[in-house]
Amino acid sequence: MASLRNTLPLFLCLLAATGPLPCSATSATDTFVYGGCSQQKFSPASPYESNLNSLLTSLVNSATYSSYNNFTIMGSSSLDTARGLFQCRGDLSMPDCATCVTRAVSQVGPLCPYTCGGALQLAGCYIKYDNVSFLGQEDKTVVLKKCGPSEGYNTERISRRDAVLTELLGGGGYFRAGGSSDVQGMGQCVGDLTVSECQDCLGTAIGRLKNDCGTAVFGDMFLTKCYARYSTDGGKYNAKSHNYKTNYGGERTFAIIIGLLAAVVLLIIFLLFLRGVCSRGDPDLTEMEYEDSDVLLYYERFLKSTLV
Repeated sequence: MASLRNTLPLFLCLLAATGPLPCSATSATDTFVYGGCSQQKFSPASPYESNLNSLLTSLVNSATYSSYNNFTIMGSSSLDTARGLFQCRGDLSMPDCATCVTRAVSQVGPLCPYTCGGALQLAGCYIKYDNVSFLGQEDKTVVLKKCGPSEGYNTERISRRDAVLTELLGGGGYFRAGGSSDVQGMGQCVGDLTVSECQDCLGTAIGRLKNDCGTAVFGDMFLTKCYARYSTDGGKYNAKSHNYKTNYGGERTFAIIIGLLAAVVLLIIFLLFLRGVCSRGDPDLTEMEYEDSDVLLYYERFLKSTLV
């Protein structure tokens, strides 16, 4: 059977138009990163389809209490056996992890219809399944490399980047993140690797980042079983939140204007009502009479100054 990586370039071409990947912990967890499918197909209503559905259900359920797990649903033959895993980014809460895995499972079906194997990486989680064994096997094949534009050789910034990547490599655990000033870095291994395999995989990913991305303002290196990423472009990954704040500010200004308009209309109605009451009441009160044209002219000028 052809491996998943044979069909990855098709989906990575779609990714190229999406721009830089979010790198901060606050970024959206469901941003598409890459996906791939095996060439081998299964028939609808086959034993493998039933086992695959059971496997995907187990992944979704397990993500409510664990950030990594793998399952094997045995079939009557090896080709009917479904194997799969999921992993969430190490800084996600359990609810966010469960939401991400649920989203990934819902997307991988349309992405890989009736294929025996599929893999999908979102910004916050990763899922993979197949009917051939891959669990516990180190794989350092590059499935996605993305380098940003070069900023020229900024010695200070490149030194800080290399220091952050070195810190990531020297850190422990399967998820590692760190930063210095406007330089941020992140790395993670799939949980079915051993500690030494994880270290070896991250070392390869970080080495490729330095060599392949050079002076790029950001770099993403996804291998089959690990990834490493960095950003030296201070505000780039905050663009989404910045736009949100700008839009929110515009909506708030618009709401204030609408509120002022409503208040002005109510005030005009009240003044006209008061004029009518006064004209029918005490003759002494009629001296407080307002000219309608003066009122409307005043508020017309007020509204123009507000909208400007």
